Amino acid sequence: MTSTHQSTSRTARRSRRPARLLAQALILATVVGGTTAFTTLHKTVTVEVDGVAHEVAGFSRTVDDVLASDSLDVDPQDQVFPSPESTVSDGDLIVVRTVRDVQVEIDGTVQTIQSSARTVGEVLDELGDRAEGADVSASRSAEVGREPLVITTPKTVTLAVDGQQLPISSTEGTVRELLLTAGVVLDGDDTVTLDPPPVAVAAAASTAEATAAALDAPTVDGMVVTIGRAATDTSSTQEVLPYATQEVEDATLPVGKTKVTQKGVLGQALTTYAVTMVDGVETGREVVARRVTVEPQDEIVAVGTLEVPDPALVVVDPGSARAIAQTMVADRGWGSEQFACLDSLWQKESGWKVTADNPSSSAYGIPQALPGSKMSSAGADWQTNAATQIAWGLGYISDRYGTPCAAWSHSQAKNFY
Repeated sequence: MTSTHQSTSRTARRSRRPARLLAQALILATVVGGTTAFTTLHKTVTVEVDGVAHEVAGFSRTVDDVLASDSLDVDPQDQVFPSPESTVSDGDLIVVRTVRDVQVEIDGTVQTIQSSARTVGEVLDELGDRAEGADVSASRSAEVGREPLVITTPKTVTLAVDGQQLPISSTEGTVRELLLTAGVVLDGDDTVTLDPPPVAVAAAASTAEATAAALDAPTVDGMVVTIGRAATDTSSTQEVLPYATQEVEDATLPVGKTKVTQKGVLGQALTTYAVTMVDGVETGREVVARRVTVEPQDEIVAVGTLEVPDPALVVVDPGSARAIAQTMVADRGWGSEQFACLDSLWQKESGWKVTADNPSSSAYGIPQALPGSKMSSAGADWQTNAATQIAWGLGYISDRYGTPCAAWSHSQAKNFY
């Protein structure tokens, strides 16, 4: 009896051991699975608000969730990249550009616009054609401040002087500055009349007051400025000589873009006339001699020939290296066409791969720095960090070529940059 009972007990204990081991395995699997899920859901995201970046850690699923967890009150008019409903992953970058009131003075008129721009160049890009070719009171890379941004747009003015009708494109703010830039010299009794006449000119009590008011009047697109040469006791008259305009192809400018690289300057000549007067009215004059005192200087206009990829066709994945570059390009005040050039350039060089390595030349990274260690000046993590590589690459392009489109033009011509 005793032997049989002991044998039965051993059999029962052996049958319970596999069950106990199975339960322990299930518990361990649950713990491991929970830890894996915790690790997968937890992420660290960089949030950049108006150029100031900080990290946010948590379990947010979308961009909107991250902003809410960071207690950021985003106005509906603010710009958020990527969009608030986009899903975020660990290491992503979220850029918030807040909209604020910016004062601009365009051709003497102060107005307030709502803008997310941080630099003068971005404000000009938002204004579009209104600011094309305009003179600005600050550089494109300067940050937008509290003082109004003074913008003077180009106007086409007809200058009627010495029997000639001269069309002039100018960004000068007043008629006086326009004549000074054009090289028109006024004698003491010369007159200046404007069409259309400003109120101050029309209200002047004398010809001298009208001329003074006309010189201080703002330039207006389509204005006609007429210079009346006063009668003198001499037969010699200072006259204006028109300048020619040269167009020069520029492979660093996008097609459709032009840039004045040398402003035209009117020349001057001293002309001696034999003048016939009848009852104090001139009835004819004949040139006796003419001496050029100032040679006219041609205006040189660069005409873009660079074929730039259509910026509208450049699609950037949120959180990618290209998205980081797009933000950095905008921060430098470069427009969308410049990013399109940069995208083509670095797609050709590295395919936007952080670890792109050229074994034949030791060039490395997204911008293919040669050698790659040059990028250490931008950060110790230059071998693995896209933002560090991009920051170095944009600085290199700016110092050597000025713009990404100029670098892309050089790459197309020489197969390197």
